[in-house]
Amino acid sequence: MAAVPNAVEMHGIVKHFPGVLANDHVDFELRAGEIHALLGENGAGKSTLMNILAGLYKPDAGTILVRGQPVNFNSPRDAIAHGLGMIHQHFTLVPSQTVTENILLGLDEPRFLIRLSAYDKQMAKLGERFGLNITPQAKVWQLSVGEQQSVEILKMLYRGVQVLIMDEPTAVLAPQEIEELFKTLRAMVSEGKSIVFISHKLQEVMEVADRVTVLRKGRVTAAGLKTSDTTRQELARLMVGREVLFRLEKKPQTPGQIVLQLENVRANNDKGLPALRGVSLSVRAGEIVGIAAIAGNGQSELAEVITGLRRCTGGRVLVNGEDVTNRSAWQTIQKGVAHVPEDRTHVGTAPNLSITDNVIMKSYRQPPLARGWSLNQIAAQRKAEALKEEYVILAPSVETQVRLLSGGNLQRVILARELSSRPQLLIAMQPTRGLDVGAIEGVQRLLLAQREAGAAILLFSEELEEIFALSDRIVVMYEGEIAGELTEHDTETIGLMMTGGKKQERTA
Repeated sequence: MAAVPNAVEMHGIVKHFPGVLANDHVDFELRAGEIHALLGENGAGKSTLMNILAGLYKPDAGTILVRGQPVNFNSPRDAIAHGLGMIHQHFTLVPSQTVTENILLGLDEPRFLIRLSAYDKQMAKLGERFGLNITPQAKVWQLSVGEQQSVEILKMLYRGVQVLIMDEPTAVLAPQEIEELFKTLRAMVSEGKSIVFISHKLQEVMEVADRVTVLRKGRVTAAGLKTSDTTRQELARLMVGREVLFRLEKKPQTPGQIVLQLENVRANNDKGLPALRGVSLSVRAGEIVGIAAIAGNGQSELAEVITGLRRCTGGRVLVNGEDVTNRSAWQTIQKGVAHVPEDRTHVGTAPNLSITDNVIMKSYRQPPLARGWSLNQIAAQRKAEALKEEYVILAPSVETQVRLLSGGNLQRVILARELSSRPQLLIAMQPTRGLDVGAIEGVQRLLLAQREAGAAILLFSEELEEIFALSDRIVVMYEGEIAGELTEHDTETIGLMMTGGKKQERTA
């Protein structure tokens, strides 16, 4: 009996970008009917390797075999023609069109006349086969993030892909949606299809993947390792080259006085529609309150209202008992509020300025940095050097432009600026999003150190594991309202609240 060829083989793949060797003679093997996880730090070369396989990039060297046959892709269309498709972190759907219309977009057939009702039935049948519960006639804008991801999967299945590449597929999903996704992936594998699962979440990798390949600095450190033969700790060590602590020590402590008090806060989003619908909560000194919510449920607007970046249309924001409602961002800073924003590139930093310029943005008006109307450049450089060392910012010098830094080092620049001001209140928005396990550990240590120093911390995160690890109390938001508050780590209850399935009566 002849051996079944591998679904995909990549041999000696090399890919250069200006000043960067992204893939250094990488070998990768994907078997038919398996889920294969691809792990690595930020910048390890995972997405580059898969973008080559999906036809977005051309390798500088190396060969690709699909079912034993050499291939040369010039575009994603070529890859799809050979049965390979990729779903990226940011979906490519047209919100105003239906599920079926989105799936048919870009296909040669149907060409002129479209009998949508017939195609709706096809989509419903295909979705049912793989456990994708979506309504073909629904407009995409009406769907949840998880349902939109299902449309992307269905789009690839309709095109006949045998190999599906998924880049960070669980980044914006609630726990129940993640479980539904895993059921779909297993259904696909049971029919002989193959999945490449790019992720930072080691717990999910251990749960869903059959084998794992690990990249570090563009090279393979583990190839096709069976998940049954390894551990999370071993995978983390292979990714970052050192031991990583998954459970940081959080010392028990009694919270102090109320630092942040929100009273029936209301605000609109950028479209002028209600985003916050009467939010009331408090955060005490030496306490971390975690906000658990799926993206788009008002948490971004809440952080902006507190930090003076968005107007409040109702209610009050009090910091240490003082009303700061609709004060400017600068006035909020003066009250001891620090902000780690969600968008670290466009909001958190000035990309074309140096590390020095970025870390002094909140303090350049005060001595010793201010010298009359001018800036004391020597003092500014000294401060930047000290913060670079204290926060382990890896860069050639403090004059390096921050746009040249990795995601983890860019986040450390922001944390250095915000935490060095010794804030009384810290608003931390997705502080570890997109970071690898080593960088996540470092950021979480800094947050716990601020808690021990007596800061009140409001932590916004879509990672329940992070919320559980750091928070003293957990508040769940859904559609601009508080859905409930918990102190115990109940994943099922929190997941239901995050998706509107359960609302808790609050006693306080």
